[in-house]
Amino acid sequence: MEFLNREQILAASALKTDTVDVPELGGKVMIQEMTAAERDSFEASQLQKNGKNYETNFQNLRAKLIVRCVIDAQKKVRLFTDDDAVIVGQLPASKIDKLFSACQRLNGLSKADVEELAKNSVSPQTDSSGSD
Repeated sequence: MEFLNREQILAASALKTDTVDVPELGGKVMIQEMTAAERDSFEASQLQKNGKNYETNFQNLRAKLIVRCVIDAQKKVRLFTDDDAVIVGQLPASKIDKLFSACQRLNGLSKADVEELAKNSVSPQTDSSGSD
């Protein structure tokens, strides 16, 4: 296998999409994978500062992922803003679990990824060393 150059790497920018049949909601929903920056933003939204440390905050996790992934099937743009996670989070879990699972699968977010995020919720590194 050959090494890729800059142009070849950047040309791989097409995001995967999937159509999810969600009878619980009464129809189909189109989802799209997140960009690297969007995934970083999603993961950062799950961290909460507690003093000098960061802790994983799973509050409204399902809705936060769904609003980042659901797109308009025709225009291919997001249907929701990040702020809509509050409203989507009020939907019955039984009606959005299938959609959440599909978003999770499309973006390669496994249980291990969530555990890794929780494991990395430690105090941030500083430039100073305790041994001078």
